[in-house]
Formats: sequence, C-alpha cells, structure tokens
Amino acid sequence: MNSYEVTQGIARAPHRSLFYAMGYLPEDLEKPLIGVVNAHNEIIPGHFHLDEIAQSVKLGVSAAGGTPIEFPVIGICDGIAMNHSGMKYPLASRELIADSIEAMTVAHKFDGLVLVGNCDKIVPGMLMAAARLNIPAVYISGGPMLAGQHRGKPVDLVRGAFEGVGSYTDGKISEEELKELEHSSCPTCGSCAGLFTANSMNCLAEALGMALPGNGTIPAPYGRRKQLAKRAGMQIVELVRRNLRPRDIMTLEAFKNAIALDMAIGGSTNTVLHLMAIAGSAKIELELDEFDRISRKVPNITKISPAGIHTMEDLNRAGGISAVINLLIKADLINPDGITVTGKTLGQNVSGAKVLDPSVIRPLDDPYKAEGGIAILKGNLAPEGAVIKQSAVEKEMMRHTGPARVFESEEEAFAAIMDRKIQKGDVVVIRYEGPKGCPGMREMLSPTSAITGMGLEKSVALLTDGRFSGGTRGPCIGHISPEASEGGPIAIIEDGDIIEIDLPKRALNVRLTDEEIRQRLANWKKPPSKAPEGTYLERYSKLVTSASKGAVLKI
Repeated sequence: MNSYEVTQGIARAPHRSLFYAMGYLPEDLEKPLIGVVNAHNEIIPGHFHLDEIAQSVKLGVSAAGGTPIEFPVIGICDGIAMNHSGMKYPLASRELIADSIEAMTVAHKFDGLVLVGNCDKIVPGMLMAAARLNIPAVYISGGPMLAGQHRGKPVDLVRGAFEGVGSYTDGKISEEELKELEHSSCPTCGSCAGLFTANSMNCLAEALGMALPGNGTIPAPYGRRKQLAKRAGMQIVELVRRNLRPRDIMTLEAFKNAIALDMAIGGSTNTVLHLMAIAGSAKIELELDEFDRISRKVPNITKISPAGIHTMEDLNRAGGISAVINLLIKADLINPDGITVTGKTLGQNVSGAKVLDPSVIRPLDDPYKAEGGIAILKGNLAPEGAVIKQSAVEKEMMRHTGPARVFESEEEAFAAIMDRKIQKGDVVVIRYEGPKGCPGMREMLSPTSAITGMGLEKSVALLTDGRFSGGTRGPCIGHISPEASEGGPIAIIEDGDIIEIDLPKRALNVRLTDEEIRQRLANWKKPPSKAPEGTYLERYSKLVTSASKGAVLKI
C-alpha cells in the first residue's frame, strides 16, 4: 500500500510519532489510509452540509476496515460570484482544486480517496485529480437542493430569483414579489435544484462509473443521501483491496457513456469543458466532435429546469439516472460492460432500474427532441466550434438571423439589456470573455436570465467566447473558439453585421466574405490583458488552452 511509505519500518518512527500526536492508534496505521477530501465551506449552499456527508463517509470507511483522514479543498459558489469580477475565478479554481488534491495525496501517501463535493467546478476538479493520481477513488456528492415553491409553482435559483430580476425590470412583477422569490428560490442546502452544471456533473459521474447509483438525484436533505455516503466510504476500502483504479473505470467508452447520458437528460453546456478536461487527465483523447456525433443519435428524453418544468426531485422520483441509463442500454446507446466503483459493470448497476413516471423520463420513441440536449456548432464565426444547449431553445429560435449588437464585456451587455436597449431580432455578442481574454471564461447567467425574464428568449440570441450557466435557457451560444483575445473571428464582428444561426445544420456564421474577415483580422490589435498583475489569474491566462480543448492548463 502507498501508506506504508509513511507508516512502516524503523525509518518511519518520526512519521508514526506525528500520527500518534493526533490520536491515531498503531492499529490505525496498519489499515488502508483513506483521504476524505471534503469541500465543505460556509459560502456555498451545496457545500454547507458536506461536513455531515463527510462524517457519514468516515463512518463507512471505519466500518469497512480503513482509517479515514479528512482534509479540505476550496470551492466557489458560482451564483454568488455571478455578474461581477469574482466570476473570473470559478473555472480557474478547477485547476487549483485538482492540484491541491494531488499535492495532499502524494505528500501523505493515501491509499485511496473519497471525494466529497457537489458544485460546479469542484466536481470536475475532483475527478481530474482522481484520473491524474490514479489511485482507488470514489466520488460522492452532497445531493441536489429541494425546489422552492412560489405562488403554487416550483421555482429554483434561475427560474426564481435570477429571472425575477428581468421580470421586475420589465414591469411584470412587483418589488414585493421579487423579494418573495429571493426567499423561496433556495429552500434547503444542496446543489441548486435544476439540471444546472453541478447536478449535470453529479449525474454524469454515475455514467462515468466513478459514483454510486443515486449520486446525481437523491436530494440533499434525505436520509438516503447519508446512507449513500456511508456506502461510498465502505466501497473505497474494497476498491483499495482490489486495486481498482480510476483509469480502469474512466475509459473512452465510459466518457462516451457519460456524453450519451448528457444528451438524453439535456445537461449543462459546461459538461463539454469538464468531460474533455477529465479525459485529458485520464490520458484519453476526447474530441469536441464526439459530442455532436453522439448528440445526433441520442434523443433528449427529460426536460428538467431550466429546459422545462420538472425538478431534480421529479427525476429522482421517476427512477433517477439509473432508469435513464437502463433505457439507453436497452437501445444500444450506452455500453453496459465497463467496470464501475461498485465493483460491478454499469449494466449490472442499473439492471433493475425502471422508469416510474414516463411524464418525467419519456420513452425513447416519444422524446422531447430526436437529438440530444447539446449541439456543437461550427462556421466562419466559430471555426473550432461553439456549444449550445439546444434542448432549452424554443422552436422559434432553432434558426435565427439578425443584426449583431456587440459588447466588449458582460457588464456592458447586462447594462444594455437592463436599459432596454436590446430589440427583438438582435443577436447580442459578448466577447473578450474567453479562457484567456476574461481571463477565466465567465458564465453569463445574469444577461441570459434578464433576457428570459423580459420575455425575449423567443426573439433574441446571445453569443459569447465565454460561457453560459447551466441554468441558462434560450438561444445562448457559448465557448466560441478561437476566442476574441486569440484573434478569433468573433473579435472583428461589428454592430449591424448579420449573424446566421442554424441549429439543425449546426451552423454559426457571420454574413461576411472570407476576404472581409481576413481584412478585418489584419487590422485587429490584441487588447491588453485583463488579468491583474501578479495574480493567479495572470498565470492562468498565460497557460490556459482554448475552450475547444477543455480550457485546461498547458503542462
């Protein structure tokens, strides 16, 4: 075992002495040392209760004959960081999370890891670390928040408070009702209640084979969530004994399975960035085009908020992710043979799962859309690709042509939207928000929610080289690559240029000739870096790759 390097032999007497100072027994050091990586903090609702989840994990580890040793990792709340300079940090924090887990694990020679997380960048950061370190590991989430209730309708952070800002600005609701939404949108701890990035990744972890069945949908307040955490703690000891490692589990087929699930449930566009980054850590080549190939053949069979009215509770009640995976296996859309952290194959994990409510999980022959939830677009505006959550786009906007309204930052665009300067038919272009240019590739939930709250989601499109939140709905195209700061064509778009969007044809173009684009690019000058000098963001901006490569750091 790895831990023998710090627990066994005469030369390790000083090391054992340090363990004894903390109350560990000699018998504890004979057992597998299991790192319990706890992302608990008091700033993220999805993480506020993770101390309880970690405690359940540790009980499970102890019960199975291991020695649990907890250590922390950072986490940022995307919602609180939204719509200001703080949003430059969440994606960049993904790399810090992976690096810090690596440092703690290698320095202290853990035999296995239980990764306790929940929210947007924490989940992929943890899975990247697991793939990179390649020691036995299990991921366990804190579970989704329960949906709120507002005047007889379910609400969540996006369909409640964020979109409420736009509705209030447009005069559709009163300030009093907006305050009601503030208090009802987030009623419990847990990852925000829709199929946003956090819950998307927690679901995909099941298909990847790195989480136990139920990980994605069992609500945070349920006793079953703590039971699952205990099971995760027990299972890691078995994985150490079997030496079953993340790269045995996260194969190319496992990533294809995760993409297929993603398409079926209509997950967040950010899953594209994260799955590519995790695959890179696992030494697997996963191409952007793979997402579109799978999207073409896997139908979208759920509409969880923000795409529809159903909640994560509804999905859990309808059979959860296991029921969806089982449907896809029966249709030969998912490979059932890959091993998972249960020690069984994916097919064995879900063999008994059934759809309990076909209004939430539709049959494959009666889907919401014949294609998957995410589409990859290309064209002269996005030569390397762009990403859209097509499952959350109204049919009126599957094709759209309109004049560009160009903004150099999210702040500029948001101010124009709130001042009612955006007209029906416009295409809002927000640039210099990519991985390098921002830096940090900010999410644009405030502009998109304001547009939706004003009722413009059927007539206005938004484009960016940054990202859109998993809570975004409507014709919002992100990850445009190359980004503006790298001289991508989005850098030379001018107000009034005609933008053509065609989702069925996967096309994103500006109505300019190749020669016009070349001439404008020849006159383009790269703006100064937005990264504050001497900061982590400055280092990040120099090392980060394109969104089409997962926005990972160059080594």
